[in-house]
Amino acid sequence: MKGHKGDTKNCYMSGRNIFPHRLPLRPTYKNLINYYASTSIQARNMADGAFLFERMVNEDDTIWLGIAGVGIAGGMGGIVIELMERGQIDVICSTGAQVYHDLHFAFGLPVKQGSPDVDDNDLRDKGVTRIYDIYIDEEKTLKAQDEIIRDFCRTLKKRRLSSPDFNYELGKYVLKHAKHPERSFVAMAAKYGVPIFWDSPSNHSIAMNIAVMTQEGIRITIDANLDVIESAAIVFNSKATGFVELGGGGPKNFIQQTSPTVSQIFKIPFEGADRGLQITTDQETNAGLSGCTFKEGVSWGKYKDATKGLVQITGEYSTIFPLIAGYVIEVCNVRTFKNIIEHKKEMRDKLEAAAKAVK
Repeated sequence: MKGHKGDTKNCYMSGRNIFPHRLPLRPTYKNLINYYASTSIQARNMADGAFLFERMVNEDDTIWLGIAGVGIAGGMGGIVIELMERGQIDVICSTGAQVYHDLHFAFGLPVKQGSPDVDDNDLRDKGVTRIYDIYIDEEKTLKAQDEIIRDFCRTLKKRRLSSPDFNYELGKYVLKHAKHPERSFVAMAAKYGVPIFWDSPSNHSIAMNIAVMTQEGIRITIDANLDVIESAAIVFNSKATGFVELGGGGPKNFIQQTSPTVSQIFKIPFEGADRGLQITTDQETNAGLSGCTFKEGVSWGKYKDATKGLVQITGEYSTIFPLIAGYVIEVCNVRTFKNIIEHKKEMRDKLEAAAKAVK
């Protein structure tokens, strides 16, 4: 009978043997990832994600990092900085909140470990804000940060900007004025020419501070139209594109809409991104964007192929991404900086010329 236990031709039994391997004696990132690759469930999936990120780097993809959730406020910005320093992140899309909280570390404003098991009424009475187990002082950190943002806004000569241009100027300001600019991924992105998009121009504390500047007669506009066009232009002009998504939410949607913007809106023949890696706790069955599969995204033209180059890991990214990033840092060579911030206009011109040619 076909497929019975003794059938050596059964294609379903041609995979790698699972074996109870012992932990590696030298627990390097490479050894740990290779150990995970020999197992199953999310451990093997995590290894597949690490190998995919490695391919993105080695095959010179333009690599986008999507940052949702609380990773930066929780101290993970150093990993982002190290990947940028090695040319292994080329573009970022972050929630504005993570850009805002990133600056606390550059300016030495207190962010402390706390506990989720606390009386939040008492926290409020004592002027402490909480993000799960992260404590932030309202006066010494948030209000001090607000004043820094407003001081930066007063220095801006150009008042209508895309979010990457705003964040580039903000990063340069941090490099010049902060006590510890090396702790800020926003500052280091400015240094290495990595554009930082926001998934929303208004849904964060920086936007709240921009809004209040109108009381001083300073009207700054973050133009979402520019963001849509510039992000699509980067993907259109890239030899290959890889997305690495921490969590889901707005950043996932923003970076994945780039290819449909080219093909569906500008009507330029375009297949979609080459590779995608996501780490999320969200489930497909919720029918929300954060948990939807990359295969589903192929139906929208967000990715090229539903059968390869796509890995989604179920888990909380603060525990998973450090291992994957450590593996890539360990096994991959440093890449030449793409310095996309300096080439955005040229890329946009090429996209708009292609759109006119189609018409």
